[in-house]
Amino acid sequence: MKKRILLTSFDTWLEDQKSNSSDDLLFEVTQLNSLPLDLQFLRLLPVDIGLASSLVMAKIEESQPDYIICCGMAASRKKLSVEVGASCGEIFLQTTVDLKKLLIGATATDISDDCGKFVCEGLYYSILDYLEQNKLSAHCVFVHVPILNQDNLIEILTDFVLIINNLALS
Repeated sequence: MKKRILLTSFDTWLEDQKSNSSDDLLFEVTQLNSLPLDLQFLRLLPVDIGLASSLVMAKIEESQPDYIICCGMAASRKKLSVEVGASCGEIFLQTTVDLKKLLIGATATDISDDCGKFVCEGLYYSILDYLEQNKLSAHCVFVHVPILNQDNLIEILTDFVLIINNLALS
């Protein structure tokens, strides 16, 4: 049976942004015909923790994915970053995915423990908490995506597809 994987991305939040690199990456994934997986997309989430979280939770209820990969833009980073977890106040929730195993073979991806203090951390925390509170078997990771350009697109897309495939095989 194919693993169901839900992939999410954010919309832009500044007037001068042409796009959000998290959504740019998911667009590239939609162009690939070689992924024999059940991928579902929830793209261009509003840059609002409550709204974005509600939309993702509704999609989880509807599609019952095995894995959720939430993506957000990290313009200052040069590589993909898979986040260990997220905080809300004093509470830290960690992904249940073995990130070292997930990244075997990756060349353009780091493991990060800095999910930021913006909507990315809020969404990640909300989804990890939702999965735990509802005792769902789905697993979630958050991937920060640098600005994509001609020099890094192939390497980042290759690593992202590797992450998807490694989840599907776990």
